[in-house]
Amino acid sequence: MRDSKLSLEEMIDKSDKIGVIGSPSSTSELSVDILGTAVNRKLVGELVVFKFYQDNKPHYALGQITEVQLRNIWLEDATMRSLARQRGQVNPVSGQQDTHVGKITVSAVFKDNEGKLEPSILGTVPSTGTYIHIVNDEILNMLVEQYRNEIFYLGYVYGSTTKLPLWFKHFGTGPHGAGEAYHIGIFGKTGSGKSVLAKMILLAYARYSEMAIFVIDPQGEFAKSARGEVGGERFPLNLSNVLSYSNKEVIIKSVRDLVLDRWDLFSEILYESQFFERLSISKGENRRIASEILIEKLKRKQIILEDLHKRQSFDVAWNILGDENVQMQIYKSQQSRDRFKTLYENADQNEFFNNYWGPITELFRRDRAEAISVDALIQQTFDLNRSRPVVIIDLSRETASGLFWNETIQALVIKRLLEGLTHSAERAYREDRSLNTLVILDEAHRLAPREKIENEKQESVRLSLLDAVRTTRKYGLGWMFISQTLSSLHKEIISQLRIFFFGFGLALGTEFTSLKEIVGNDLNALKLYQSFRDPHSAFDATSRQHPFMVVGPVSPLSFAGTPLFFTAFNNADEFLNVNNVKL
Repeated sequence: MRDSKLSLEEMIDKSDKIGVIGSPSSTSELSVDILGTAVNRKLVGELVVFKFYQDNKPHYALGQITEVQLRNIWLEDATMRSLARQRGQVNPVSGQQDTHVGKITVSAVFKDNEGKLEPSILGTVPSTGTYIHIVNDEILNMLVEQYRNEIFYLGYVYGSTTKLPLWFKHFGTGPHGAGEAYHIGIFGKTGSGKSVLAKMILLAYARYSEMAIFVIDPQGEFAKSARGEVGGERFPLNLSNVLSYSNKEVIIKSVRDLVLDRWDLFSEILYESQFFERLSISKGENRRIASEILIEKLKRKQIILEDLHKRQSFDVAWNILGDENVQMQIYKSQQSRDRFKTLYENADQNEFFNNYWGPITELFRRDRAEAISVDALIQQTFDLNRSRPVVIIDLSRETASGLFWNETIQALVIKRLLEGLTHSAERAYREDRSLNTLVILDEAHRLAPREKIENEKQESVRLSLLDAVRTTRKYGLGWMFISQTLSSLHKEIISQLRIFFFGFGLALGTEFTSLKEIVGNDLNALKLYQSFRDPHSAFDATSRQHPFMVVGPVSPLSFAGTPLFFTAFNNADEFLNVNNVKL
């Protein structure tokens, strides 16, 4: 192993020197006196390395340059500054007496223990004059050699051509396992690249045959990629081909394939529909009573959920509403009952069946082609005795043609999925089974906002989601939330997250305040984040860059928990080739 150590030293010695450790420096932040040969280089964001001794052992520390400052103490004098204002340059002071000082935040330290590299900490401040070197791929590959089977790349070190090694461990025990589930958050405004990043991370976890992935897809973003519908996308990542290569079964279910299986869900959807509206029963207590009575009597007449779509079931329901005793329970006043009775008797039953009853009851119909109940689908996902699948639930409006569908119904279906996931996870936990499953939730800011939602159904989804995040981690169920905003996502969810990815768009107002609460007092990291350019400011789509700041244990270079910065790949083929995914 001695030759390996010398080889690492030789690699570092051959890499570019950009400065030396200066004063003042501390274990939390190092000052770097930039060499004259490097002052014209782009340095901010670069990953650097230096060797030092601690406890009589050689150590190697890595960090990113977060800021570069220019100082010229002569020009800071009032007299000299006045001359500079008049002449522009003051020879031989201007330029020649400039000093450039960089700031480094150390993210990882490796100890050379008799040729074996082990994680360590920066427990002392190296002496001034210690050379700082630019890190390249060869140096990084040697430093993380022992983790090479776990390494996954999402992009390059911010502002550099060096790839940033990351790792995404499954939630189980054994090789490449974290031993527990954890939650992830991806944040950034529209166009920041968060959806593409989420798909790349999905593929990182899909490498593990023992891990399942369950995607709740309100907009159909993931489902399109999994169907191979990449069309004119900027980053045409065909999940279908890649997952097939990984021998990962992909199950895509749209609204039309999903069988709802709860009477209370039917009651809620019927309540939200125009069925009662057209009979003059407005939203409120009367409509709630009507819905509950109708379902109670349907059950008594042995009508089952999966048969509600049949005309005879509708006829039973229609006759129930025509019962004067039922009408008296719905309305207390004779005037209201008379109004209802007039509309009821004049109504076109065929119209009500085809336009209002049918689109609702189709959601509960089991004999649809390739249809599956929520419970059966979740059981299939959590089955540990089979190859673990990638399940994508496409809840987009485009797939719901012919069904009664809106945001409220979508919320009710998501709530049903959340309840199914939670209950199944609890049952597995009682059976001493860890689920080793990642649940991906797009549009999280809409489903779990910080403030209470006025819509009762959507509020119930928010509460179900908060409960799931708090309780399911110990069951081996982790969550990945994708959100356009950080400040409006519920604080309870943010507090449960362990890994954060921050894309462009959070550098102002309440978003930046929320960002500071997570990053803490690392002002240089925040300044570097603020330097992110809007990807859409590029001249064309091919030159767009999508930078991210990542916080959390997602890399062998982030032992210290400090933020790392990278630019995501903007070419799908490059991403696949770098990660040895062949199609």
